[in-house]
Formats: sequence, structure tokens, C-alpha cells
Amino acid sequence: MKTLSDIRAVRRALAGWRRGGGRVALVPTMGNLHEGHLELVRRARLLADRVVVSIFVNPTQFGPGEDFAAYPRTLRADARRLRAAGADLLFVPTVPGMYPAGGQGSTVVSVPGLSRELCGRFRPGHFDGVASVVLRLFNIVDPEVAVFGEKDYQQLVLLRRMAADLHLPVRLVGVATVREADGLAMSSRNQYLDAEQRRAAPALFAVLRDCAARLRAGVRDHRALERRALGALRRAGFVPDYVAIRAAADLQSPGRGERRLRVLAAARLGRARLIDNIPVVLP
Repeated sequence: MKTLSDIRAVRRALAGWRRGGGRVALVPTMGNLHEGHLELVRRARLLADRVVVSIFVNPTQFGPGEDFAAYPRTLRADARRLRAAGADLLFVPTVPGMYPAGGQGSTVVSVPGLSRELCGRFRPGHFDGVASVVLRLFNIVDPEVAVFGEKDYQQLVLLRRMAADLHLPVRLVGVATVREADGLAMSSRNQYLDAEQRRAAPALFAVLRDCAARLRAGVRDHRALERRALGALRRAGFVPDYVAIRAAADLQSPGRGERRLRVLAAARLGRARLIDNIPVVLP
């Protein structure tokens, strides 16, 4: 596995692979890799001849007071795991490389509507930062396919919208959330939880499952179900941002007869802001 930081060197390596007719998959990450990330690499391995993994803690998707400075950076351990998982190239860009005009002066990509809803309502500017860095990665790597985890489901829907709007020649593939044995979605931020909080954390998934079961049982008062779930999270010790029942395809409010839904939630537990979601297909 090669490890490169220079954009021109990355493009040279990719050009050599493509001369041989190889398809390229990209797995964008912020590092501090866990089994969920490695599952994305394994899926990418099945979809392409070469797998590029990027590790970049992107400053433009962190707001004031968020954990950019404290976000765990474990490059050496990450590289070992990626090598074992079969990645071909680890791309570790620098901030000046990604934002030559500086963070404040660089071009911003904004996807209207969805960027301001759900997590976007509580993290202003976050999804502008996500879209801006992912478009840069797409332009540098020019992958045929890009693989993302469904734990960040709003991010996946938003990036698919960006790719469609800008006619990008890349297919975005979502991979189901990888969970701990007790149901907690794997996340780099789980390490912020102390022992007591870690014991409480699986309640987030349990609340989503309860909401999904009620939907499948025929309950159609979505607002009441959301309020019920918010109350359950508060009783479990969370400070919830939201629980929302949305159409799976575009995360809009479900229309009459909509069968494919997502139940999404974000909630704080101590220092950690946890997000999760589950699919629901109605009978």
C-alpha cells in the first residue's frame, strides 16, 4: 500500500493504474479507523480493481466549539489496518493542499434544503464543509465508485444529490451500519464515553427499533412517535437534538403511502454527540 500526501503524486499513481484498465473506488474517512470503516474498504475491494482511502480531518465541517482539535488522529495504526484490509493507496492530504486559498477564502459547495435540516439544523455549515471536501476528493481521485457508511445517512443522501446535480461520473454506494454487540453504532466518537455512558449508549438504537416496530405495526402518527422517542432518550440520560421519521430516498417528510422510511436520531451523551438511523419498509 502506498501512502501519499501530494495531489500530483496521487494523480500520477492513478493514471498508471487506469492505463491498465483498472476501476478505482474511493473510501473517504477522517481516520481513527474502526471495524465500520474497514467494512467500507472490504466493500470497495469487491467493486473495483484499486481502492483509495483518504484520511483527512476536514476543518471546514467543524463548527465553533466542536472537537476539531481533539478529534483522535491515529495515522500509524490506521495505515496498518488499511494495509491488512487490502487498500492500495492511502491519501493523506494536508489542509493547504485541500484548501490552497485558505479555509475562509476557498470555494464552498452547498446543497440547498437538506444541508439545513436534521443534523444541519444543529451543526450550521457542517454539510457545506462535507460537500466541499468530498467534491475536492472526487476531483482529485476521479473514482468510478465511492463507498460511504449508512450511519451518516443524511450525509449519504446529500452527497448523492450533489453528485446528481453536478453530473459527477461516480456511483455512491452505502454500506449498512456496523454495530457493537449491544447495538451501538460504531463511531470514532464513542471513545468520548465514560464507562457509565457507554452502558447507557445502546438505548439510542433501542429507541429507534421501538419506533420502527410501531411504524410496522400500523402507527401512522409520526409526530407522536417522534415525541415518544424523544422522551425515552431523555429518560435514558441523553440530551436529544432530534428524532425524525423521513422518506428514505430524499429525507423529506413522508408522503401518503410512502413505504420506505428512515428513522433518524441525534443525541448527546456527555461529550459525545451520537447519531444513528434504521431503515423501515412498511407492509
